Amino acid sequence: MEILGASLRICVDDIDSAIHFYERLSGGRASRFERGGVQVAAVGSFLLMSGPEAELEVLRKVSATIAVKDVEEAHRLLSGLGAQIIAGPVPTPAGRNLLAMHPDGSIFEYVDQHPA
Repeated sequence: MEILGASLRICVDDIDSAIHFYERLSGGRASRFERGGVQVAAVGSFLLMSGPEAELEVLRKVSATIAVKDVEEAHRLLSGLGAQIIAGPVPTPAGRNLLAMHPDGSIFEYVDQHPA
């Protein structure tokens, strides 16, 4: 499995203020979308999320978002290594994702940019 990068997940109260800060910090522009009532902005290596507390509570349990070349390949490898697939693969606005709990209990989101 080829890992292309990782994004740090940050839950914020005011996504517009956070975007302004992280755009200036990273020198990049935010890519925004909404999913399940949560506003999301990707800015460089940061993934900002804002929305209902019930949704954010779940999102805070995910340590990081890992970009991979192919989510299906990640699914096969993770399963073979004893990770528990919690959800997915499912389509997202940018490609596909899955959530996996590693044997140590940490939870990661794996994403690719392939249409489902």
